[in-house]
Amino acid sequence: MNSHSQTIEELQLQLKTTPQGLTNSEAGKRLKEYGENRLKEARKKSLLVKFLEQFKDVMVLILLAAAAVSFFVALSEQDSSAFFEPLLILLIVVLNAIMGVIQENKAERSLEALMRMAAPHARVLRDGQEQVIDATALVPGDIIKLEAGDFVPADARLLTSFSLKSEESALTGESVPAEKDAEAILPIDAPLGDRTNCIYSGCSVVYGTATAIVTETGMSTQMGKIAGMLEGEREVETPLQQKLAQLGKYMGALALIICAIIFVMGLAGGIQVMEIFMTAVSLAVSAIPEGLPVIVTIVLSIGVERMAKRNAIVKKLPAVETLGSTSVICSDKTGTLTQNKMTLTQAFVNGEKDTEAITAENTPEIQQLLLYGALCCNGSLGFEEGREIHIGDPTETSILSAAHKNGIFQEEIKAKYPRTGEIPFDSDRKLMTTVQTIDGKITAITKGAFDMLSKRCVQGDLEKAAAITQQMSSQALRVLAIAYRTLDKEPEELTSEALEQNLTFLGLVGMIDPPREEARQAVTVCKQAGIRPIMITGDHVITASAIAEQLGILEGNQQALTGSELKAMSEEEFDKKLESISVYARVSPEDKIRVVKAWQKKGKIVSMTGDGVNDAPALKAADIGCAMGITGTDVAKGAADMTLQDDNFATIVAAVREGRGIYNNIRKTVGFLLGTNIGEVLLVFCSMLFFKVSPLLSMQLLWINLVTDSLPAIALGMEPVEDSVMDTPPRPKEEGIFAHGLGIQVILQGIMFGLLSLAAFYIGCSSSGGLKAGRTMAFFVLGFSQILHAFNMRSAKSLLKTGIFTNQRLNLAALVSILLMAGVLFIPPLTQIFGLTTLPLGMYGTGLTLALFPIAALELVKALGLIAK
Repeated sequence: MNSHSQTIEELQLQLKTTPQGLTNSEAGKRLKEYGENRLKEARKKSLLVKFLEQFKDVMVLILLAAAAVSFFVALSEQDSSAFFEPLLILLIVVLNAIMGVIQENKAERSLEALMRMAAPHARVLRDGQEQVIDATALVPGDIIKLEAGDFVPADARLLTSFSLKSEESALTGESVPAEKDAEAILPIDAPLGDRTNCIYSGCSVVYGTATAIVTETGMSTQMGKIAGMLEGEREVETPLQQKLAQLGKYMGALALIICAIIFVMGLAGGIQVMEIFMTAVSLAVSAIPEGLPVIVTIVLSIGVERMAKRNAIVKKLPAVETLGSTSVICSDKTGTLTQNKMTLTQAFVNGEKDTEAITAENTPEIQQLLLYGALCCNGSLGFEEGREIHIGDPTETSILSAAHKNGIFQEEIKAKYPRTGEIPFDSDRKLMTTVQTIDGKITAITKGAFDMLSKRCVQGDLEKAAAITQQMSSQALRVLAIAYRTLDKEPEELTSEALEQNLTFLGLVGMIDPPREEARQAVTVCKQAGIRPIMITGDHVITASAIAEQLGILEGNQQALTGSELKAMSEEEFDKKLESISVYARVSPEDKIRVVKAWQKKGKIVSMTGDGVNDAPALKAADIGCAMGITGTDVAKGAADMTLQDDNFATIVAAVREGRGIYNNIRKTVGFLLGTNIGEVLLVFCSMLFFKVSPLLSMQLLWINLVTDSLPAIALGMEPVEDSVMDTPPRPKEEGIFAHGLGIQVILQGIMFGLLSLAAFYIGCSSSGGLKAGRTMAFFVLGFSQILHAFNMRSAKSLLKTGIFTNQRLNLAALVSILLMAGVLFIPPLTQIFGLTTLPLGMYGTGLTLALFPIAALELVKALGLIAK
């Protein structure tokens, strides 16, 4: 319904209502027709369904298959200790599923938060009488009454308004309360933020009173449309989820193929069916990195803890690495890049040549201007633990704050210069006047828009003031003029005609919602890291452009675009101009999603930051949504993947850095696990091919997998972020986890482990003539070489540069793994259980030499610059 472009009479006729409201019977009929004035709840899945859905992932299915195989092996061996592996795998899978359910439950809070924002009660005219009813019972055509402090219960067109201001920042992104005018008739294509004759559900009245006719309720309201977009917006899979799913498919297929090959080879070689089946099963378990999902989850969890210390709270674990690969950040302006607090920055006094910046020690002339401005304000300042709290109209509180900085305290001046009268602000005059006794003289102080106030002034250099007003406005400052008049006596009537004439112009004050100081540096660092910052706001294009220029977002030939201009563009035209546009102003929620998806079409990983209800759909549509924790609405937090607890744009830079570091650590972990697993596969395969016997028993393989792989891998994931991580551009969206030579490196390292262990097996068998000694040597070399290899994977730099013992957690993990391996090798009962034997001392020396070989080999490769980065 385009109520903003209709006259009141046309609207009343369309909705079949009168200024006295509907009858109770008619309201009852409409309630049945339109339904209750509430947001539709999303259909919720049961906990059981959510739990079962966690098992659809390919890697999880492979884990379950590995557990089943291990369990079958344990039953065949009739050895109770062999049940340890399948039980551990099942425990890992169940814990992962529980964590997934917990994360999914958090995601449902978005719509619930929207419902909590709805006003619970409304004042309505029914049968000509004012009633207070449940807001859910409102219907189109109802006449409602509103005053300062009320939440708006439904979308409505104003019938009457007196000095009405509505706080709509959560819906439109504008930091200043919107002035409303019931008599305005607007163009049909007027943007949401410019519809001054309408009020919207979920917003609040901060000043004045009004009556209005309800036009939309429930899901038809602007808030309801946002809720509908949230419900229908598809969840985006993160790059990490996609890559791990792909890896799971490859490893599963590889395991099945290898099992089949070994099984056929064994049967052809005359090995008993059960024996070759056991060997093939052991090899399959070795081929599948069963610890990978839980280790990656642990690495991500560690990243979550690190980010929490930097005030970035992550709701979904895979989102940690997504932020690290972000190539475009679409950021809301108000409260994200700016302080969401109007601040008086410049002032001009009549008779001066130019403006003066506001400080704590301004000139006496500026202080007089601030004194008069503060006396003509109804807002107030509060202080809590040294922090300023602004109460009331932001433009007024900015004047009070500037005055307070200059030692002009509100309570003191109220007592010293008592107010005896007031003409409130209204949108027609655009002025406010108060009457005070100042130094024994009755003085009327008027503040308001310069173009309205200057007409009433008889003294002052108004031509100069007009030029200064234009200058300040071009800097996106909101300008107020202040004038006064000395009266002979107390006015008999508080009217504009009596007080707001023959004024003496005093000066101008300019205020703005200023950029965060730390945001400038954050934008610079983002650009250095190859990340494109984009501003998307509901504010005016002049204001948005000025802030963007100060922050370095809008530079050179880059453009600022309004929502109306964006709507007029075809998809083809928009696609061509997309990369030249850095600022979008006066945009709707639909526009924000369009911008996000346009960048996604170009293969970019898009992060959307914001704090308002209007940001929520784009937060959810983006690859990663990032909400503000202090000023952010519950809706934005619910839709986002991450919340910045300090509302600090600079925290995003820290989060990006941490995300990149975590992804690098995951690559190191994956490379380490797969390199060692490939070594195990090649060891068994080549031994079967050349010696017709398995070099390791299933239990020995599983022990190496669980003990020597898992602990060092987890510690590797806790490697500190490297200093150079922000010196490179973001990863392309299509880039695989094995890019930059990691895949080749993993294969070559696997071959190295396989050959070293096969050599150890051969030496052990040849030197003692026994299979058990050969398996002990293979177990020794494979296990210890893998533990030591974790140190190789820490960095592409030499261990001598990174420091051998600088990762304390890896040192501890390696020590624990060495002790566990030593326990199995040198404690007789455990040695016997694992099918091993005691070797001559010289054999251990040979084994240690072979185990240390990867360290020397990788140091040489790093020195030649051939290592994957």
